[in-house]
Amino acid sequence: MKSIVILVLLFAVHSISAQTTFEKWPAIKELHEVVSPVFHSAEAGDLLPLKTRSGELMMKAEALLKLNIPEEFRTNEILSAAERLQLEGKALHQSVLAKVSDAELTKSITAFHNTFHLIIGFCGPN
Repeated sequence: MKSIVILVLLFAVHSISAQTTFEKWPAIKELHEVVSPVFHSAEAGDLLPLKTRSGELMMKAEALLKLNIPEEFRTNEILSAAERLQLEGKALHQSVLAKVSDAELTKSITAFHNTFHLIIGFCGPN
């Protein structure tokens, strides 16, 4: 019986520590659900999703700093990168509204995507 209790406790501890960044930080997951299809479409040359969802990207990037950030992710590196992502999201949306060239939009969404992944990297292994 004692060994069963120990196994159950070990499983519980492993389950808690095995949570991913997306499970711990819902706002980053919500942003990922937008940035992933938008970026990968742009990467394939289809900028329509970017042009129709740039406002949503901007709002999700802003939400990262406004919604509850788990304590373990409140590091200077993550907060700084999240601020940069917020600025990039706003600039990206403004670029879409200004109808800048597709090449410029592709460059901007790539920078946004890279900053997003920088944040994920700072959060640790998933």
